Amino acid sequence: MTDDSNQTTHRRALVDRSDRPGGIGRLLLLAGCLVGAALAFALLPPEAAEPFIFALLGLLAVVGVFTLFAAAIGLMRFSGKAPRDELGRGFVDTMAEGLVITDRDSRILYANAAYADLIGADEGKDVRVVERVFSGDQAASEAVYRLSQSIREGRAAVEEVRMPSPLAGPASGTPRWYRIRVRPVKAGEADGRLLTAWQVADVTHDRAQQETVFQDLQHAIDYLDHAPAGFFSAEPDGRIVYLNATLADWLGIDLTHFKAGVLTLGDIVRGDGAALLSVDRETSGETRAQTIDLDLVKQNGQSLPVRLLHRVPFAGDGAPGATRTIVLNRGPGEETSEALRAAEVRFTRFFNHTPFAIASIDKSGRIGRTNAPFARLFGPIKSDGGSRARLIDLVSENERPALEAALEGAAGGRSEIPPVDTTILGHGERSVRFYVTAVDEDANDREIATVYALETTEQRALELQFAQSQKMQAIGQLAGGVAHDFNNVLTAIIGFSDLLLANHRPSDPSFQDIMNIKQNANRAAGLVRQLLAFSRRQTLRPQVLAMGDVLSDLSILLERLLGEKVKLSLVHGRDVWPIKADLNQFEQVVINLAVNARDAMPKGGTLTIRTRNVTPEEVAEFSYKPLPPADYVLIEVTDTGTGIPPEVQSKIFEPFFSTKDVGKGTGLGLSTVYGIVKQTGAHIFFDSETDVGTTFRIFVPRHVPAVSAKPEVVAEKAPEISDLTGSASILLVEDEEAVRAFAARALASRGYTVHEAASGIEALEVMRETGGTIDLVVSDVVMPELDGPSLLRELRKERPGLKIIFVSGYAEDAFAKNLPDGETFNFLPKPFSLKQLATAVKETLGQ
Repeated sequence: MTDDSNQTTHRRALVDRSDRPGGIGRLLLLAGCLVGAALAFALLPPEAAEPFIFALLGLLAVVGVFTLFAAAIGLMRFSGKAPRDELGRGFVDTMAEGLVITDRDSRILYANAAYADLIGADEGKDVRVVERVFSGDQAASEAVYRLSQSIREGRAAVEEVRMPSPLAGPASGTPRWYRIRVRPVKAGEADGRLLTAWQVADVTHDRAQQETVFQDLQHAIDYLDHAPAGFFSAEPDGRIVYLNATLADWLGIDLTHFKAGVLTLGDIVRGDGAALLSVDRETSGETRAQTIDLDLVKQNGQSLPVRLLHRVPFAGDGAPGATRTIVLNRGPGEETSEALRAAEVRFTRFFNHTPFAIASIDKSGRIGRTNAPFARLFGPIKSDGGSRARLIDLVSENERPALEAALEGAAGGRSEIPPVDTTILGHGERSVRFYVTAVDEDANDREIATVYALETTEQRALELQFAQSQKMQAIGQLAGGVAHDFNNVLTAIIGFSDLLLANHRPSDPSFQDIMNIKQNANRAAGLVRQLLAFSRRQTLRPQVLAMGDVLSDLSILLERLLGEKVKLSLVHGRDVWPIKADLNQFEQVVINLAVNARDAMPKGGTLTIRTRNVTPEEVAEFSYKPLPPADYVLIEVTDTGTGIPPEVQSKIFEPFFSTKDVGKGTGLGLSTVYGIVKQTGAHIFFDSETDVGTTFRIFVPRHVPAVSAKPEVVAEKAPEISDLTGSASILLVEDEEAVRAFAARALASRGYTVHEAASGIEALEVMRETGGTIDLVVSDVVMPELDGPSLLRELRKERPGLKIIFVSGYAEDAFAKNLPDGETFNFLPKPFSLKQLATAVKETLGQ
């Protein structure tokens, strides 16, 4: 038996003008047309009306067939309105919310019963549009106006308005809340008109519930804010999103200026303590809880000792969520036992502020408690199936056996365990040294060892740099010594070749042989100069240079050297600072790098040379060491060649090292570059990637002229001396017999009187014997018993104005620093020819 009282009565809409009877009118119009046509044909004679009648019947037949066909395929309906959707109409009629549909002219086409009840309308004529219903309140009227604007723009919108009394019935004085929704709708596929659907609902009860929930939430927040413990919540990246009033008061933070996400853990945690709170992805979706003792930092810079109850939730994919951390104040007066509190705070500060990273290790080799430096050095320690990670998992796999042996020694109670140097896994070139100490066995404690770790990345880098520097210095000393001795041999070869050539005519058969000897000796002298460049013992003539001009002048020569397959690109920075360097030597640097780049691009490519300024701040962006912060002019030489294999990159600046085929390189190109750059006071580094290319970067110190310094004057080239003869008395001091013999004969052949000495001591004896008749001294620098600079000091005691020429295979500034300031002398580098020796003597005597 059915209880009809529980059934919902279907309430019809109070206004429904959506069905328009247009079909009957069109049918009557068509019937009238047919009757009129029949009357017209009746008035005509039969023989005249018959063709029109047949034509009309044919037309009607065609229209009928077309109409039937169109109706069959759905192109035409015999009714002027769409079939009523009884299910949809019933749903709209019985909606709990009021619904009213209007056309563009704000005429109501439909209003359901709920809308009528809401506004208190009993009949259709009493139903008003939404604009009029809410026109009595200014705020509500403005909201309805905004909704109307949205409809004009074709957008749906919603507003909630507060009315001082209900829309229907007498004014009770009880405010009511209404939610008004509006959206555009289409009348139908055939009609195509745009209509407006308004929905109005009384949401006073919902707002009351929201207000209750808000009040409860506000009470909870107030309780949390003023709880006797601090509280904060932070995102996984350390941004603090909530801070309660208690903790803000402890730290001296003004909550009125606090913005979520602006303050970070690093701003409120002392030292490396924030690293203890950092988190990483976990394999499970659980919550990790930790108790951590550390120091927070107040706004005035003072420390606040606290204990954190730190909880981190993890999602199902292991991603960490926002932390929830309770903060317990451990400052003075916060605990019953002041002595215990003070002791624990001191230990916590010692534990977390020591420069050593400290961790306890249990019997399975897993990490227990760690301090802040440990968390900073190794990052968040991941869990493995609910257990902490193993210590050996933090280092490179090939270095784990040594660390395992140290932990086993600690488990066995060994008192002395050697430190272990390892590389941190996943941190590139970062290295660390572990000190492992055993822990006394305790029945209630599973810890077997305490590990102290100290990062040694910079120390190891400095050790490698020092070793490389010592290696290059040793090679340089060897190369310099070889070059010096070889220069003496070449001086003799070139000199005696000149003496032989002076006695042979060009037509003589042996003349060409002697020339070949001299030419090859000069080639050898070029190799010696490269060795001296590497050992930084060649003579440099520094001058102020503008690198843009230098490279532009050099570009024509570079294009010839590179050939047609390699494109040269010069990119000059703006307002590049001047530098001070030897022009010829620096051109040699660029040429050597360009030739190397050309050989690395056998199939062609691009060589790019860039210049720009580098400030001390920009120096920090480069990872090169050692490169002290300063103002530099950076010269970059970049090719698109084959690159330098990683296994040989540490050797490319060594003399005689070459990756080229035999006979295609001397192995001195880059070593010469290295020596010139270093002797100039600059720095050279490179980056290379196989099959991508290589970039050499030269950092040359910026030249800043002294305020009081006079402009540097470039000396004009002296005219070539044609007459190299003379009659002066010369003292020749040289410990190398072959060089001394050649030089004596060469000077004697030009008319000079030559006195020879094999050492500095012997030279002083000759000076005493000659009684002051010596006009010029030509002396070697490096000699046994008494070297050249010491000889000069002794000679100046008796002959202050005596002229002297130093000859040496080393650079002039290598020994000039051993002479008194302002000392004047001339210099002739070895190896030298007969003409160069005679010219130097003639010029010095003429000064």
